[in-house]
Parts: sequence; C-alpha cells; structure tokens
Amino acid sequence: MVPLDAGRTWRARTVEVPDPGPLLDRLPAGGSAWIRRGQGFVALGTAVEISDVTIAEADAWWTGFSERLGHDTELPDAWGTGPLALASFPFDAGNTGRLARVIVPRTILGRRGDVSWLTVLTDEREPIMEVPGAATPPVAPRVLDTEPFGLAADDWASAVEEGRSRVAVGVLSKVVLARGETVICDGPVDLRSPAAVLAREYESTWTYLMGGLVGGSPEMLVRRQGGLATSRVLAGTIPRNGGEQEDLRLAASLARSGKNLIEHELAVASVAEAMAPLCSGMNVPDAPYVLQLPNVFHLASDVTGVCRPGITALGLVARLHPSAAVCGTPTDAARAAIAEIEHMDRGHYAGPVGWIDTRGDGEWAIALRSGELAAGDPTRIRVYAGAGIVAESDPCEELAETGHKLAPMYTALGLPTGRPAGRA
Repeated sequence: MVPLDAGRTWRARTVEVPDPGPLLDRLPAGGSAWIRRGQGFVALGTAVEISDVTIAEADAWWTGFSERLGHDTELPDAWGTGPLALASFPFDAGNTGRLARVIVPRTILGRRGDVSWLTVLTDEREPIMEVPGAATPPVAPRVLDTEPFGLAADDWASAVEEGRSRVAVGVLSKVVLARGETVICDGPVDLRSPAAVLAREYESTWTYLMGGLVGGSPEMLVRRQGGLATSRVLAGTIPRNGGEQEDLRLAASLARSGKNLIEHELAVASVAEAMAPLCSGMNVPDAPYVLQLPNVFHLASDVTGVCRPGITALGLVARLHPSAAVCGTPTDAARAAIAEIEHMDRGHYAGPVGWIDTRGDGEWAIALRSGELAAGDPTRIRVYAGAGIVAESDPCEELAETGHKLAPMYTALGLPTGRPAGRA
C-alpha cells in the first residue's frame, strides 16, 4: 500500500465549458477515457498514481485523499464531475503478473447530458483552466499475425469439458472459462485507435482506455449515483444473424433457453447475495430481458439497491468482484478451477475498471471485450473472451461463443470478424 502523498497539498477546480465536440478527439497518447454514447470524459496527465493495492485498499486511500483535497466547483450538483480516481484491477491478483493501477488525473474534460466541464488538479496555488486542444489523431495498427495466448482452440475445448465434468459431479454450479489471442502488429499500438472504433461501432457499451487496457464492456458491475446502486448482470449469449426476422427468432430462443437461463440465474443470485449486506430496499428482477448488441444478444438483469451509509462505489466493487458472470459459483471453487484448467494469465481481463468521485459515486464495468498490451512489448495486444460453463454446455458451442465475443476487438484492430474461433 502506497501512503498518502503528505508532501503536497492538492487543489482542484471545476468549471463549465462549451461543448467540446467528440471527446476522444481531445485525447493525446497516454491519456485515459470513459465513453458511452458520446458521453463521459477523457483524462490527461497524472497527479498521483498508486499500484499493487487491493480494491479495499484503493477505496480507503481515495477516501483519505478526497478528505484532504480542496475543490472549487461551478457545478456542485452535477453527478460525476470534479476530481476522480480512475482504476483497473486484475481479475485474480493471486494468479497474475499484472498489478492494479489507480490514477488521479491532472485534467479531466467531460460531457454528460447538456453539461460539459473541465476539472484541473494541481499542487500549485491556483489551477490554470485551459481546455485541451485537438490531439494528433492516432494511426490504426497494422496486424501482422495472431497466435493463441494460453490454450489453443482444441485444448480450450478440452478445458471446457473438464469444467463441465466438475459441474456434473457437484464441485461447481458454474465456471467461466476464457481464452486469449495475441495480436501482433507492425509497431507500437496506439490504443486510442481501437478505443475510437469501439466508441463508434459499439456505442451502447462503456468504452474504456486506461494504461495498457482498452475495451468496450456491455456489463456494468456497479454504478453508485446519489446513494442508489445498480448492477447490470449479463449471462447467456447468442450470436445475431443480421436479418430482422431471424434476429427476432434468435432473441426469443435465447429467452427460452434452459442452459442460458440457468447460467443467468446463477449470475443474478451471486450479485444479489453480494449486494444485500451493503444495501437496503433491493430490487431483484424475476426474469431477464434480452439486451441487443451489434453482434450478439445477452440475457440481462438490472439489480438495484439503496446503499447503506458509508458504502462507496469502490466498496461495492470490493464486495461484488468476481461475480458469477465472469468467475462462476461457488466463487472460491470456481476461481481455483480457472487458475488450474484455463492455463492463462487473465491480467485485467474480467476485472473491474472504472472511476470514483470524491463523494463515493462512480461507475465500474467489468473489463470485457477487451485488449491489453503485452508487458514490455507494445507491438502485441492480447484479446480475450470467455463463456459460462454449466452442465448443459457443449464445448464446440462455447468455443464458437468466444469467437463472437472477440468480434468487437477484431473490428477495433482491423481484423475480419468472421475468422474461425481459435484460429492462429
């Protein structure tokens, strides 16, 4: 745990600014972003950074930092404005070479609804309020090759069979198994390029860019807004056909699928159980709805509750991660099975990624539909996809599902989306 920076006194100022236009156009290389439907923010520069912390430690650190931070604002009632901490955490800190990363940006340019704002954090006497200008556009990567990361396709299908056998004998109710591919490019990958594609082509997802991690997640682990906590649970997937009538048929079949409904029910139950001690007045839907994305349909449920006093967005994240949607159930047994049979360092894939403000509000997605730069080699980016395994799972169908879930990152990197699943 890194101690508070006692040697500096930080001040922040937030002002309303004219609409800056497309936010990603203002993002230089090395910055961070959080965008959905053109709303959100871009962040430039770093005031403070910590790493190698648990989610609970990061929560305590940010609470202490916020209490010492002076902040003058023209928008005291606007949600999500002002100084923020941005962070991404690994899926399983005990089985990865990756560390958590928490940053407090120096400059944040954001837009939500009709309000646009600029926040500047400084250790000087008075922040200089200067809206970032247009950044140099990123150059799209040129892909040279791909190769499996972790298990190749046939071996991954065998791992699915092993997971299914553990469910069949009652060791697990569900386990989520993922596979990865390394995409090799002709030069360092500027992650602003795939972020821009994801924000444009998958605008209903939360596009995130933080450090070496980029993606467009459809799954909100938790949002805390004014004391109300909301968690969107996705579990159960079917690919879209592209034709209107056929897609209607596929959506209806997903809503009736026994295998997918079982998988979804387990995920919802895990979220509701985790949120219950931290919330009151909870609402857990009786049945899921079908969420439509450009490439797939998901079964989805929105679980809500009123946060108990003192519970922050990061406090909720610490309790909720990992949910059954990305790990399985029972949690400890599923996480151990993943470490044993998946044969892959997930890094930050399927971990929490998001932001928290000084009031404890924030948004945290699960880092899905993601890519992460290889450690020490920015010409390689690893992309990931997973599938929930229950007793009724078919290894070939689960492999095909991961191929559909890789499509957003294929698109973002300029790869054809119709590549066979697991192709090197």
